Amino acid sequence: MNHEHQEPSWWRSPIGIVTCGFLIVAGFFLLTEHTAHVFGVLPWLLILACPLMHIFMHHGHHGAHVRRRGRSRMREGREGRDA
Repeated sequence: MNHEHQEPSWWRSPIGIVTCGFLIVAGFFLLTEHTAHVFGVLPWLLILACPLMHIFMHHGHHGAHVRRRGRSRMREGREGRDA
């Protein structure tokens, strides 16, 4: 019978519990004391989000635009011949 003693994880050690408590208290005070700053920046973050979303979310659509332009040119060419 081999009983190996496992050490408790860092989160359950006294230092880990004190560190977690400190971080929770510090986070609470940061949020309550700086709420005005956060709300003051929110409109600018929304404005900044627009070009960032355009850059990062439309990266896969470039091939479709090229194909559409090619099709519209083909249609223009057909219409010119038909007239």
